[in-house]
Amino acid sequence: MTGFSFPTRRETAIIIPVVLLWVAVTSICVGFRPEHLYIAGTLTLLLFITATSRRFVVAMLPFAVFAISYDWMNILPNYEVNPVDIRALYDTEKSLFGIASAAGTFTPNEFFALHNCRLMDFMAGIFYLCWVPVPILFGIWLYFKRQYPAYLHFSLVFLLVNLIGFAVYYIHPAAPPWYVASHGFDFIVGTPGEVAGLGKWDEMTGLGIFHGLYSRNANVFAAMPSLHAAYMLIALLYSLKARCPGWMRALFAFICLGIWFTAVYTSHHYILDVLAGIGCTLAGYALFEYGLMKIPAFARFMSAYASYVASPSTPKSR
Repeated sequence: MTGFSFPTRRETAIIIPVVLLWVAVTSICVGFRPEHLYIAGTLTLLLFITATSRRFVVAMLPFAVFAISYDWMNILPNYEVNPVDIRALYDTEKSLFGIASAAGTFTPNEFFALHNCRLMDFMAGIFYLCWVPVPILFGIWLYFKRQYPAYLHFSLVFLLVNLIGFAVYYIHPAAPPWYVASHGFDFIVGTPGEVAGLGKWDEMTGLGIFHGLYSRNANVFAAMPSLHAAYMLIALLYSLKARCPGWMRALFAFICLGIWFTAVYTSHHYILDVLAGIGCTLAGYALFEYGLMKIPAFARFMSAYASYVASPSTPKSR
């Protein structure tokens, strides 16, 4: 840890306007909540107190931009941009993956709503609690293991995949399976988020975590692609490229498969949504690694970024 250090004039000229812009847009267009104030204060403090903390915050910017972008989607709901796909997606899912029975043909979501067990209900909650924390913790682990280029590739692909997914949300708004189960095929403005099958985990544990999360969900009609399906796949891909122990790669693969299953089992996504999330991941990965990184100017930017966030006493790792 280096000593107390103010940012340079150039750094200050970038930091202050960016923080003020975020605060202004969020306050005017979204509504400034107490957590925004805590985040703004903490980030500003870390940016100004030491060179070490400043490098860490700059390294974490891809995750910050992801969080801000997600929050700013509240400014313009996607259903105000394009019609919401409710019936066609359901019918396509049933035609491709329908499960026939004596009572008729069910989508996999409808089948699991009728056929479930407490063990799968419990594991579903565990898997879904991993979808954001584990990839972010993996990124922090890469950073503190001083694998700076690997960390930056991972975090920027994470951001890129999210931006691709957010764009698709506006191009093709889509209702999740639980919406059809609860409201049918009619579009209802202002429908609140629903915990769906994850409510069983809350009831089992008495924690109410998912009720708290989904009661504030402003993206009800953002089911396709499933970014739940994307995040752990990104972490798995970069665990294979970075210097990681075998147990970590195996764990990531297990969680990834578990999240894919849970997304369908709990009626939060169709299989088609999961496949679209996997497709977004592969597209974002290919675009970054085989497109952007082949552009000399972008490759130089990445090298400079890695040099800036690296510890001065530590040589860059691959």
